[in-house]
Amino acid sequence: MSEPRFTLAYDGPVATVTLAGPGGKAVMDDEFFIELADTVATLDANPDVRAIVFTGSGKHFSFGLDLGQAFATFAPLFEQTHAGGRTELLDMIRRWQGCIDAVANSRTPTVAAITGWCIGGGVDLAAACDVRVASADAVFSVREAKMAIVADLGSLQRLVGVIGDGHLRELALTGDDIDAARALSIGLVNSVYDDATAARTAAVELAGRIAANSPLVSRGIKDVLDSERGPRVEAGLRYTATWNAAFLVSDDLKEALTSFAERRPPEFTGR
Repeated sequence: MSEPRFTLAYDGPVATVTLAGPGGKAVMDDEFFIELADTVATLDANPDVRAIVFTGSGKHFSFGLDLGQAFATFAPLFEQTHAGGRTELLDMIRRWQGCIDAVANSRTPTVAAITGWCIGGGVDLAAACDVRVASADAVFSVREAKMAIVADLGSLQRLVGVIGDGHLRELALTGDDIDAARALSIGLVNSVYDDATAARTAAVELAGRIAANSPLVSRGIKDVLDSERGPRVEAGLRYTATWNAAFLVSDDLKEALTSFAERRPPEFTGR
């Protein structure tokens, strides 16, 4: 049996889900996504849990996708000329999207306590949470463009309603890093705290205030707020999955993975 990707702790009605990652690394592999959905489903079915906090296990929240596993997954696709590989890629993207959706669609309110680096898939997970707080050392990046990937796990769909179209386009098109102060100024996070301990403590306290309210009403608030956003997000996710299944495997993706392994800047050609 593989090692768990998450650990759970409880403070009254608040459950804290700590991202352990494979080998204790703050990255996301296939087992991470599977266990994420299972963990959220278990907590969501527990009437004693009225709010959930997500946080990293060490200094960082998440570096996003495990690029080592990604290289092994994508490498065979470069050699295939039939549709089977693209179909498998589409299925994988939709499966991972569904695992992040489990957080967004949870009936239980969620709070992300973000510390250190929050990159790529980490931003997708944070965006799926209802509320985000951060430590002063937090750094955010919708990094996929630098890896020749269209972000496909929800950031492009969910963040437009959080930070607005202009800020989202800047972050997605540049892949730039932004610090906690900038994240606060654009509404990506609601509050910033001095350090990781303070941020995690504040997140649990915030979750506790949410948990003190009627769980039926909390569920109703989420349902009402998501009634417009949900169909738009789902349509966007489907389109993104289809686009990436068609165009993700490219010379630029190969160059991104190779240059990352060789620790040099990529040279993209648009092919």
